[in-house]
Amino acid sequence: MLDDQDRRLLRYWQAEPSLSPGELAERCGMTPGRAARRLARMEEEGIVEGVGAVVNWPALGYAVEVSLRVTLDKTQGNAFDSFLEAARKVPEVIEVQTFLGRVDVRLSIIARDMAHYQQIYRSQILSLPHIADIEALMHVARIKSEQTLPL
Repeated sequence: MLDDQDRRLLRYWQAEPSLSPGELAERCGMTPGRAARRLARMEEEGIVEGVGAVVNWPALGYAVEVSLRVTLDKTQGNAFDSFLEAARKVPEVIEVQTFLGRVDVRLSIIARDMAHYQQIYRSQILSLPHIADIEALMHVARIKSEQTLPL
């Protein structure tokens, strides 16, 4: 599992993902080679799944975010698989989560405005297979969105 040096590397990298391996190694008090080997091992083990850019959707003109809680018609044996396969193909669906309980799936949808959302909802969401019920929740504000772990 992770030792103190691994945790230190991850803490610094989470705080500043733009650090070069050399800068990261320096802050952690180890050689660049050792830091690189540890990071490569953590990637191979699936602890680190990659480094990416965080896109500011509103800056690109996507001002509306809606969360749809979907209950599926589970009388069909392949309801989950068919629904998830189709939902993944909708470009404006930025997140899909599955649950146990009354709600089966949650979709996060982004749109430029309410008219665009309505167009997505009517033409793409309502045509998804095996929907029994949908509840829409309009996103008002993101109070906390954290991807880092307390290491």
